[in-house]
Amino acid sequence: MGLNLTQKILTVHLQSGKVGSGGELGIKIDQTLTQDATGTMAYLQFEAIAIPTVKTDLSVSYIDHNTLQTGFENADDHSFLRSCASRFGVFFSRPGNGICHQVHLERFGQPGKTLLGSDSHTPTGGGLGMLAMGAGGLDVAVAMGGGAFYLSDPKVVRVWLTGQLSPWVSAKDVILEILRRLSVKGGVGKIFEYSGPGTATLSVPERATITNMGAELGATTSVFPSDEQTRLFLKAENREHHWIPLEADADATYDEEILLDLSSLEPLAAKPHMPDNVAPIQELLGTKVQQVAIGSCTNSSYRDLMTAAAILKGKVVHPGVSLVIAPGSRQVLTMLANNGALTDLLDSGARILESACGPCIGMGQSPSSGAISLRTFNRNFEGRSGTADAGVYLVSPEVAAASALTGVITDPRTLGKFQAIETPEYYRVDDSLILSPGDPNTEIVRGPNIKALPIAPKLTSCLELPVVIKLGNNITTDDIMPAGAKILPLRSNIPAMSEYVFSKIDQGFSARARSLGQSIIIAGQNYGQGSSREHAALVPMYLGVRAVVAKSFARIHKANLINFGILPLTFKREEDYDTIAPDSKLILRDLTKSLFANNSLPVEIAGCNTFIQLHHDLTERQAKIILAGGLLNLTRELSK
Repeated sequence: MGLNLTQKILTVHLQSGKVGSGGELGIKIDQTLTQDATGTMAYLQFEAIAIPTVKTDLSVSYIDHNTLQTGFENADDHSFLRSCASRFGVFFSRPGNGICHQVHLERFGQPGKTLLGSDSHTPTGGGLGMLAMGAGGLDVAVAMGGGAFYLSDPKVVRVWLTGQLSPWVSAKDVILEILRRLSVKGGVGKIFEYSGPGTATLSVPERATITNMGAELGATTSVFPSDEQTRLFLKAENREHHWIPLEADADATYDEEILLDLSSLEPLAAKPHMPDNVAPIQELLGTKVQQVAIGSCTNSSYRDLMTAAAILKGKVVHPGVSLVIAPGSRQVLTMLANNGALTDLLDSGARILESACGPCIGMGQSPSSGAISLRTFNRNFEGRSGTADAGVYLVSPEVAAASALTGVITDPRTLGKFQAIETPEYYRVDDSLILSPGDPNTEIVRGPNIKALPIAPKLTSCLELPVVIKLGNNITTDDIMPAGAKILPLRSNIPAMSEYVFSKIDQGFSARARSLGQSIIIAGQNYGQGSSREHAALVPMYLGVRAVVAKSFARIHKANLINFGILPLTFKREEDYDTIAPDSKLILRDLTKSLFANNSLPVEIAGCNTFIQLHHDLTERQAKIILAGGLLNLTRELSK
C-alpha cells in the first residue's frame, strides 16, 4: 500500500513513534521561524536551555509584528532579537523586509522539509510542499536546540480538487468554502493534503493562501504536492536547486476525503465574528463599507496586490472608504514600484503601509466606531481590529478592491472582463535586509522591557483549586491574551502583560487570580483557538492557574498549556460542565499516580458532596512535563 504525501514527509523525519499508529510522533525539524511578538520569549527560552548554537539546518528570526514604535519597548525587543540571532546562529530578517510567512515562502522554504514556527500561520509553507506547523515558542526553542517536535499522529484528509477557478474567484474562496463546510474546529487533529487535477491550475502564492488559512480550521497543517508549479516558483526566486518532485503514491489511502470542484465556486466572505461564518457575496450586496484593508500573510503576494492594482487603476476609492494596503514583503513592494502598479494604487487613494502584519494583529488602522471593514486577512474575531464594535468581513483581494470603489460590498464579477495576472518569470531578489548569523561571542542586548522568564512550580499530588473564571465555547487566544498596539510591546515583560489577561471578557480577572493564589479555569468547546501565542498559557501560569477543564481544546493551545505546566482536562460527560458554578472549588487528588495510572480523574466539587469524572489524554512524556512544572523544567532536569 502506498503512502500519502504527509506520511512520506513524516516517515523521513520520524524520531519516535509510528506513523499510522494513532499515538504520539516525535519528528526532526529542519527549519524554524520566529517573529518578534513571540520570538523574544522563544530566545529567552533557548538561552535558558543553555545550548550555544542552533542545531537546525536553518533558523530565521523575523521582525514583522511589533514594528509600530511609539515607545522604546519594540525597538528594545528588536535589538535583543538581532543580538540573539547573531550569537545563536540564526538569520535575522530586519524590520521592513516583510511578513515572516511571505518572506519564508520566497527565500527559504523547501519542498519535503519540516518547518516549525512560533506563529499559527506557519502552515503557509505547505504551499511549497513543506510540512510546516505552528507551535508555541518553547517548542520552537527546543527544536532549535535539536530536540524533536511532538504531535499526535494526525488523520490525513485528502482534498481532491478538480476544475479551475472562474474569473474573479480566487484561492481565498477555496479556503472559505472549506471553512463553511467544516467550521473552525473541523480540522483539529488533521492534516489537509491537496491533490487532484485542479492543483495544477493553482500557483504557489495561491496555494499558500489556502494553506495559510487552514489554521482557521484548527488543522495541524495543510500541504500541496511539489510539482511543476513549485519548480517554476522556486526558479523565479533563483532557488530552483531547492526543488524536488514530491507527491502521494497513486494507491495512497486517507482517513477522509473532500471533493471540491474549483469551477463551482463563487466569491465568498466570512461575516463577523468567525472565519467559518461564511456566506456568498451575493447575499451581502449593498452592505455599506467604511474601511478596506488588503494585506496580511494570507493575501499580500505579488499576485494579490497586482490584482488589486489592476482593479483600481484609473479609478478613485469611494469617498466614504479608507483603503489601506500592506505588501507582504519588500520584494513585492519594490516590484510594484518598478512596474508602476504602486503609482496606480496611490493614484486611487490607497494608503500604503509598511511590509508588516499591521492591522491584521490590531497594530494600527483600527476602523471607526461601528464600522464595516472588509479585510483580506485570516481572522475576524470580535475586537481583534482594535475597535470593539466593528464588523470585520474576510474577503478576497478581488472583492476588497471592487468594494473599495463602490463603498458597498460588491461582487467583482460585475466589473467586466477579468484581467489575469501573469506570474513573473523572475522575482526581484534582494536579500540585503537579511543578516547572516554572526559572532557567537555577541553580547545579548537587554533593554528594560526584557524581563526574567517565569518558571512554573512542580505539580503537587493534591490540588484544591477555586474556579477563577467560567467561559463558553470558542474562546480564542485573543480573548485570553489580547494583542494590539498597547499590549503586544509587552510580550517580553510577563508581569506587565499579566494585567491584561481576559481583560476583554472580565476586567477583574488578573486581580482575582492574584488573590486566589492558585486556581482553575472552566471552559466550553475549542478552548484556545486562534494564534500560537504561548503567552495565553504562560501568563495565566504566572497568575497561578494550575489547570484548565474544557469540553475540548485547540491543538496548539493545549500543547502550550502542557509546556507551561498547566494541566489540561476534559469532561468525561459534557453535561458536568453545568454542575460547576463560577465560584466552585475543585479538589483533585492523587495526581502524581493518576497521570500515569489511567486517563480518568475523579474530582470533588467542594462543599456540595458532588463528584465528577474528568479525563486527560496525556502521553507519558506529557505527564512528565506536567509533573516537572513545564517543559523547560524537565529539559533542565534531563540535561543535568
